Amino acid sequence: MSHPDQLAGFAAVDLGASSGRVIVGRVGREAIDLSEVHRFANTPVSVGGVLHWDILNLYAGVLDGLRAAGRVAGQTAGRIRSVGIDSWAVDYGLLDASGALLGNPVHYRDARTDGVPERAYATVPPDELYARTGIQHAPFNTIHQFLAARGTPQFAAARRALLIPDLLAYWLTGQAGTELTNASTTQLLDPATGQWADDVARRLGIDTTLFPALREPGDHGGFLRDDVLIETGLTGPVALTAVGSHDTASAVVGVPARDARFAYISSGTWSLVGLELDEPVRTEDSRRANFTNELGVDGTIRYLRNIMGHWLLQECMRQWTHEGRPQDLTTLLAAAADVPPLGSIIDAGDPGFLAPGDMPRRIAKACAAAGDPAPGTPAELARCIFDSLALAHREAITDAQRLSGRGVDTVHIVGGGARNALLCQATADACGLPVVAGPVEAAALGNILVQARSHGAVRGSLAELRSLIRHTQALRTYSPRGTRAWDAAAQRLAARRARRPAAITGKPATPS
Repeated sequence: MSHPDQLAGFAAVDLGASSGRVIVGRVGREAIDLSEVHRFANTPVSVGGVLHWDILNLYAGVLDGLRAAGRVAGQTAGRIRSVGIDSWAVDYGLLDASGALLGNPVHYRDARTDGVPERAYATVPPDELYARTGIQHAPFNTIHQFLAARGTPQFAAARRALLIPDLLAYWLTGQAGTELTNASTTQLLDPATGQWADDVARRLGIDTTLFPALREPGDHGGFLRDDVLIETGLTGPVALTAVGSHDTASAVVGVPARDARFAYISSGTWSLVGLELDEPVRTEDSRRANFTNELGVDGTIRYLRNIMGHWLLQECMRQWTHEGRPQDLTTLLAAAADVPPLGSIIDAGDPGFLAPGDMPRRIAKACAAAGDPAPGTPAELARCIFDSLALAHREAITDAQRLSGRGVDTVHIVGGGARNALLCQATADACGLPVVAGPVEAAALGNILVQARSHGAVRGSLAELRSLIRHTQALRTYSPRGTRAWDAAAQRLAARRARRPAAITGKPATPS
């Protein structure tokens, strides 16, 4: 183990749909030490009926976090050498000719893209669009957001479009770029070439030159501006290093896999379930199964399906608090573990659960409509949610293997869901495969390790970075306890889905 004084300091800005945080990583050839130094809320704001991200508040949180990072690093690693930023996908800010932001970025949950995909598909049919870009159908993909915004005064004045991590990086450095892993989620990029699919964009009237030049993870993105150094108290020069700026791309770097035969579940507000491949899968069967081909670090393909994830429980928790009966999460999970499994299940991919609102009522209504008992207590609702997520994980992993030809021996759950023993065990049981849970901070680890490798603090391939994670992070393995009941539940769910009208391209999707 390296002595702490030999470890180089890096700061990961990791932005999620409900909160952001800044984590300092001290990294050496045989050691990784993480410290969360600042956490801040990410609360959307509705103005005039449009839902926005409060981007200036997020930027203020980033500055506060970098100030705290400098204090922590100064006590151990000397100083912060580099900063990397990752966040959710698809959303962006528009800049005018002077570089000024033209209003707060619109939230992907805003209704402005309702009906837009159908208009896009009238010009570029969905099978053709998938064959070019490999990206799943989702109404809020950047391509549809651009079409919804076209014709507005703001869009007419725009001279630059920056995805959320790139926008924050621009404010920190004054240099603009478009990081590749996040760019691949826009549905405007060819995943095989890593270049814009300009033929598709032109047919839809989209100008991809709105985006600045593409950057790959590990590329230099400039240095923090002098005013930022003064504001944060950091000692310059501090580099901005491009990382896997789509948070899932960074999280997959943080998967402690031993070989290629693994599936990953990046589990948080959303569950992103898939495989790491060398080439995209853009078959018609893949499109109908609504798998996406997003670019990963080191030229990999993140072949995955997006599932609602802990969003279902988060919305229940919000509703119970609103009703004056807030729930303690630890107590709730313990009570849910005592509820018999698979009594009530829902389709966790049902688009009816995508929007905010009274989630307990919607889940109970869906159960009753399917002939299952409507969960009556918070514990029963939580059990229903986690059993249903485990079934969705099973289906995604089974489909991914069939469509890609890649087998799976182990399932890795990373992110906040790795703490959820009930979900991890249910996933192992449903899949009939061992589940390795952890690390919880996979996105921050992936972010920091890409920075550290770029700056020479560590060396090697993804496999070598993952070996370092395995030897330094706490992991827990869950062994399957039999799948017979889960097989029956999966058949029950498939029969329900067969009775429901199909969507344009299959299952719904979520951005991160």
